[in-house]
Amino acid sequence: MNPALHRLSARRLAIVVALAASSLSSSSVRAQFVVFDPTNYAQNVMTAANTLQQINNQITGLQNQARSLLNQAKNLANLPYSSLQTIQQSIAQTQQLLQQAQRIAFDVQQIDRAFATHYGAANPSASSADLIAGAQQRWQNSVAALQDALRVQAGIVQAIDTARSEAGALVSSSQSAVGALQASQAGNQLLALQSKQLADVAALLASQGRAQSLETARNAAAQEQAREQLRRFIAPGQGYQPGNVSMFHN
Repeated sequence: MNPALHRLSARRLAIVVALAASSLSSSSVRAQFVVFDPTNYAQNVMTAANTLQQINNQITGLQNQARSLLNQAKNLANLPYSSLQTIQQSIAQTQQLLQQAQRIAFDVQQIDRAFATHYGAANPSASSADLIAGAQQRWQNSVAALQDALRVQAGIVQAIDTARSEAGALVSSSQSAVGALQASQAGNQLLALQSKQLADVAALLASQGRAQSLETARNAAAQEQAREQLRRFIAPGQGYQPGNVSMFHN
C-alpha cells in the first residue's frame, strides 16, 4: 500500500474514533442530566423532613426537662426568712417568769410540803403566836402568787408586738414564696408562732390558777384556824376570865 494512502487512512480512522468517543461522551452526559427518579427524590425529602421533626422534638423535650429542673429547684429552695430564734426567745422569757415564782414554786414536792406544813388542819398544841405566824405566811404566799401572775401577764403583753411583727413577716414570706417548700416552711413557722401563743395562754392560766388556788387554800386554812381559836376560847379553864381592868389613871 502506498505510504501516503496509509497515513491518510490512519488519520481518518483517528478522526472517526475521536468523533465516536466525543459522541459517546456527549450521550453519557446527556443521559446523566436526563435520568431523574421522582419516587426516590420524594423519599429523600420525606426522610429529611422526618429527621428534622425528630430533631425539633428532641429540642422541645430538652426545653421541657430544663423547665422541669428549674421548677424543681424552685420547689426545693429554702425560705430565706426564719422566725425560729425569735419564737424560742419569747418562749424562754415566759418560761423564765414561771421559774421565778416566789415562795411556793411550780414544783409538786414543794407544794406537798407547803400544804402539809401550813395548809393542813390546825395543830391543837400550837401556840397562838405560831397560829398567827402561819396565817401571816399563808397571806404572804397568796400575795406573792398574785404578783407572779401579774408579772407573767405583763411579759405576755410585752410579747404581743413581737408576735405581730413575726406574723406579718411570715405572711409576707408565704405570699412571695417561689416554691412549694418555701410556702410550706412559712406555714410551719406560722404554726410555731401559734403554738407559742398557746404556750403563753397556758402559762397565764397556770399563774392565775396558782394564785387563785393559794388564795382558796388560805381561806380554807383561815377557817380551820378560826375554829381552833374559837375552841380554845370556849374551852373550860382556858376561856375568858373576867377581872378588874383600870382604863383611866387617877
